[in-house]
Amino acid sequence: MKKFLISVAAVAGFLAFGVSAHSDGAATLRQGTPITSEAEAPKMNKVENKDVKRIRNYPEQPPTIPHKIRSYEISTNANKCLSCHARTRTGESQAPMVSVTHYMDRDNQVLATVSPRRYFCTQCHVTQVDAPPLVENEFIDVEHIIKAE
Repeated sequence: MKKFLISVAAVAGFLAFGVSAHSDGAATLRQGTPITSEAEAPKMNKVENKDVKRIRNYPEQPPTIPHKIRSYEISTNANKCLSCHARTRTGESQAPMVSVTHYMDRDNQVLATVSPRRYFCTQCHVTQVDAPPLVENEFIDVEHIIKAE
């Protein structure tokens, strides 16, 4: 019984902390919804489908996916991305080839096919939606920093 009361007190304290932490005026993505309530889900924005390469913000940044991939299957048995982006398919699809680093194993040995650790494309590559940013971005590209000096 003693452990139960301690647990109830801890949960009540946590809930009180959550409410008070939210009411301190800090900016959050909850947009004023108390932590004890479930906010209504925002409407989903449309995925951009422009097939235009975006500029990367930093070296080694994975490129974003400039087209819809909603019905693409990416599983251990199939990878729809490779039907256009595989080395052997780029001639007919005119899609950019998967990076040569995706054809290397952990020891940097070149493989004939995409490495299993690079096979699940959406672990790193994401589509973009036509939506305003949720938070302000203060990123400054290294080129601007170098030129400012």
